[in-house]
Amino acid sequence: MKIKKDDLVVVLTGKDKGKKGKVLHAFHDIEKVIVEGVAVKKKNLKAGKNSKKGQIIEKALPIHVSNVALVDPKTDKATRIGAKIVSGKKVRVTKKSGVEI
Repeated sequence: MKIKKDDLVVVLTGKDKGKKGKVLHAFHDIEKVIVEGVAVKKKNLKAGKNSKKGQIIEKALPIHVSNVALVDPKTDKATRIGAKIVSGKKVRVTKKSGVEI
């Protein structure tokens, strides 16, 4: 999976298509990511026994990594990711502009 935590991504499909956000968590084993402000669901919590009040919380749901693309820092548009070896280290680069990430 080429998308990592703290990457800026854009959503390609679904109800949040076109939204940009930072990756908060990347689940590499199931190939899903949680993006800030995307796929947010409201959940009702009941009141507990210890005088906790009931409340409505917003929870971010994971979306599949194929539905997001990295934002190119130079053009500010969606791009694919490649790899390049620079001074013996593997570095991620954007396909459109060739900028290192």
